[in-house]
Amino acid sequence: MIAHILELVAGWIVGVIDAMGYAGVALLMGIESACIPLPSEIIMPFAGYLVSTGTLNLMLVATAGAIGCNIGSEVAYLVGRYGGRAAILRWGRYVLLDAHDLDMADRFFARFGNAAVFIARLLPVIRTFIALPAGIVGMKKLPFHIYTFLGSWPWCFALAYVGVMLGEQWNNDPTLRTWLHRFDAVIILAILGLGGLFLWHKMHKRKT
Repeated sequence: MIAHILELVAGWIVGVIDAMGYAGVALLMGIESACIPLPSEIIMPFAGYLVSTGTLNLMLVATAGAIGCNIGSEVAYLVGRYGGRAAILRWGRYVLLDAHDLDMADRFFARFGNAAVFIARLLPVIRTFIALPAGIVGMKKLPFHIYTFLGSWPWCFALAYVGVMLGEQWNNDPTLRTWLHRFDAVIILAILGLGGLFLWHKMHKRKT
């Protein structure tokens, strides 16, 4: 059941970027930054693969991803600002967000202050949730969005660049082309693996 759901999600991610291009990248990264578990580690490399085929431009892909991060982070910021910690703990389980995730983001923000938004955007996992404590403490909107964009752009660029390199290797290596006929299959397998590990981690943590 879970594998089937993950496969549908994987196909949807690939389909959105294929159909919408830069807007699709922004949309998907916006969803991820709104604290919904849609991994940027899959979204941006696939966009990078399309760069390697000449369909998209690397700089524009990174910019679209960063803009999407700002849009999604605004949603998470507002949830933290007006809902507070209690609302997040009450409803967060529906997007696999629990007290541990929020505590981690809170500690990170308490340690680094406003700069935590910039630093966290360069780090896996914590980057997804950092907008929540920023909203809870009422960080000013302008620096929040500036730090979000400045931290998100290099993250998006780096992941997309990985996709470019993988795409070039794929296109130039006949062994890989024989092994799997479409790069989409690689993406789907990666999403299935990462999604399965993510869900296992969440379920295991709740049992302990």
